[in-house]
Amino acid sequence: MTSENSSHIPEHQPRPWIDLLVSIIIPSVILMKFSGENDLGSVNALIIGLAFPLTWGLFELIRYRKKNFIALLGLISVGLTGGIGLFELDAGWLAIKEAAVPAVIGLAVLVSTRTRYPLVRTLLYNPSVLDVDKIHASLEERNCVDEFEARLLNASYFFAGTFLFSSIMNYVLARWIVVSPAGTQAFNEELGRMTLVSYPMIAIPSMVMMMLIFWYLWRTIRRLTGHTLEEVMSPHLVEKEKERKRAKTSK
Repeated sequence: MTSENSSHIPEHQPRPWIDLLVSIIIPSVILMKFSGENDLGSVNALIIGLAFPLTWGLFELIRYRKKNFIALLGLISVGLTGGIGLFELDAGWLAIKEAAVPAVIGLAVLVSTRTRYPLVRTLLYNPSVLDVDKIHASLEERNCVDEFEARLLNASYFFAGTFLFSSIMNYVLARWIVVSPAGTQAFNEELGRMTLVSYPMIAIPSMVMMMLIFWYLWRTIRRLTGHTLEEVMSPHLVEKEKERKRAKTSK
């Protein structure tokens, strides 16, 4: 019964441009351009602006039915931002909230290293990306399992470090940009500006760091197993690549 239900769940396809549009650009434009009394007003603009990322996040969670801790924390973050604005709390709480969300994720990454399921395995070293069984067999054959686990632990620390960077930068940006009282047009405009600025100043550097961590992990796998990237890619990704090549040649 469970397998029958899971077969009807669509496979999640990354849509970075839609995510960027719905979660950052549209809310920022609404908050910065339509918070005036002659437009939506500060309260309505805040509600409508934050409704976009909130609705999109809920849609992703419900449609793909994935227990995604980070996505859930993102929804809570949007909800808290709305609460701070609607209840007209001190703007300092926004800076604390902005810093707390990535700090909690980073702490979860560190705590997970003491469990059987480190988060770095779930996000970077997992069967949907790499042929984990093949890699592990090669590591056992070469007696390199312990060295690989030590490297994987280092990757976890690096991964937690990216969230520490985000936490510090979020706090600095929030304190620097959002200085007006919550519930005002100026607060909304500053919130929208902070959302836009946070992408090039925080999101992109964090993505680069994540890519470097994956490169570090991949270099470790290559050195310890002797396999190329193509040889240890997840079988379903290899099959997709073959299908793509066949479709190209048939045109």
